[in-house]
Amino acid sequence: MAIFIGGPAARVNSEVAVGIDLGTTNSLVAWVDANGQPQVLSGADGPLVPSVIAFDTQGELLATGVPADLRVQLDPRHTIYSVKRLMGRDAAEVADELVLLPYQVHATPGSGAVRIQVGERRYTPPELSAFILKELKRRAELALGRPVGKAVITVPAYFGDAQRQATKDAGRLAGLEVLRIVNEPTAAALAYGLDKQPPSHGRGSTVAVFDLGGGTFDISILQLHEGLTEVLSTGGDTHLGGDDIDLAMVGAVVAALRGAGLEPAGQAELLQRLRKAAIMLKIALSSQEVATVSVDLQPLRAQPLELTWTRADFEALVAPIVERTIGPCRRALADAGLQPSDLDQVVLVGGSTRIPLVRQRVAELFGRAPHTEIDPDQVVALGAAVQADIMTTGRRDQLLLDVIPLSLGIETMGGAVAKIIVRNSSIPATASDEFTTSTDNQTGVVVHVVQGERELVRDCRSLARFIIPIDPMPAGLPRLDVQFLVDANGILHVTARDMRTGREKTVEVKPSYGLTDSEVEAMLEAAFDNAERDVEERSFVDQKVEAEQVIAATRRQLHGPAGQRLDSDEAVDIEAAIASVNAAVATGQVEPLRNALNELSSCTLHLAEMGFATAIEAAAKSDKAQYALDHEHDPAAEKPKHHRT
Repeated sequence: MAIFIGGPAARVNSEVAVGIDLGTTNSLVAWVDANGQPQVLSGADGPLVPSVIAFDTQGELLATGVPADLRVQLDPRHTIYSVKRLMGRDAAEVADELVLLPYQVHATPGSGAVRIQVGERRYTPPELSAFILKELKRRAELALGRPVGKAVITVPAYFGDAQRQATKDAGRLAGLEVLRIVNEPTAAALAYGLDKQPPSHGRGSTVAVFDLGGGTFDISILQLHEGLTEVLSTGGDTHLGGDDIDLAMVGAVVAALRGAGLEPAGQAELLQRLRKAAIMLKIALSSQEVATVSVDLQPLRAQPLELTWTRADFEALVAPIVERTIGPCRRALADAGLQPSDLDQVVLVGGSTRIPLVRQRVAELFGRAPHTEIDPDQVVALGAAVQADIMTTGRRDQLLLDVIPLSLGIETMGGAVAKIIVRNSSIPATASDEFTTSTDNQTGVVVHVVQGERELVRDCRSLARFIIPIDPMPAGLPRLDVQFLVDANGILHVTARDMRTGREKTVEVKPSYGLTDSEVEAMLEAAFDNAERDVEERSFVDQKVEAEQVIAATRRQLHGPAGQRLDSDEAVDIEAAIASVNAAVATGQVEPLRNALNELSSCTLHLAEMGFATAIEAAAKSDKAQYALDHEHDPAAEKPKHHRT
């Protein structure tokens, strides 16, 4: 008997659209499940993928994410982090950044181009970001068991055209169709579903989204109605975030070391250990009043440095950095024509908003406790997933009206700027203006597109320059119509038309220091041609990274107190096993390396037992010494009245 069940046909194994938060410190990927609920997709090491890429000395990719993050202290010159702060920026803009980075950045003044030198290769920021996006794509495909081909990617609200275009290029290089570039604060509002909450007045819910991440700060004022999210104003600083707090802490520690006669300058590995220690202290002090971290000071001295900070110490140091967020918040409110009392909600986004001082200042400024129900690290990715679902399934009726962060215009006589689309205009947006010539018999007009709020071209950012041909005529007679169109991704398209002849030219504005179409296509072709080899090499790379970590840990134990307890034959066997692992690495084959690692693991079981025993004895001895020191001059110490076990 045949049974027929009606209903629409379903696509088997169809591509999934995901939401991606491409962050400075960590990145995440999320999707909307069959029940319409956004979910962050986790791997074996959790939901966060560190935005870190590790290379070998030749410049070939070793690892991305957690394995790469483990190499920051081991090989800082070939391990790239905080690349988001370089996206879409020219040489002049990153000049101050270079002295703080352990890896080599080529940013020649006047050339505009920024390249990161890794071994024998040079990478652009979009290429490096593509490695992170590929890892997120791979993670999503493993978790869902389906191919992922489309994504909504978020950017800081204050990202300019060049930075948005660079992000879009990175998505293409990662093999993703970028459905839309969405502002991070707007995504956060979608994640909270604030447009569904009843307002305290009749104009819809008004929300401030305060987003302090690893490298950027955004403040956005949103108007939310049923099915409509409109950005009233936005502001921020693309060079302000948790990285700056980390650097301030490292600077304080370096100053203290210099005061003690120790000079850490030039010690890249040590400086990275200090940076990691600063991050650990920062995180601990978000929930504790006092925190202590031990730092290996080799090669400056054998004795470790014990860093003990109080929350008061920390807040005194970072207060000026936190205070830098307040000015943009006040300007965003003024741009929206609102007072703090006009807001219905305040939302916190970004890991740096876990800092108690940040939450305190936000509450003081806006006069209300902010929302903290959703993990601030995950809220943007969840919102991006909601937007991806809106664009691919039609399950929700939602319209996003983001805004242009900086005014767009063209150069006119004397180097002045004629603004065509002003900042905080809702996108998609279009506007036009009419121009003429200033010299007799011109055969072409140069259209120089700029971005910024200043009145002169020299103080604004150059985005593009092209020429539209015209017939020779006396000055002032030709009429040129210039139209600007900003699409839903915040990408600018410019059309210039000679109104007399009808000749026109349209360009998608890209910065001169971004990737050209031919460069992007060449990279995509290379990725396609090498896809099979890349898959084969990935397994070996994972094993190689694990081998490096295991060997380093084994040698520390072998040359420490635990190793002194071994028989000489055992030590010889372990060294032989390490040599076998190194030989297996040289073969470039996965199976021999996996077998050699298993053999090394078997050889080091006794060493691990000795290490555990040594640690217990050291802890017991330390407790005993501390007890004696505490009671050295206490007559009652010999006969304590109370003993607690």
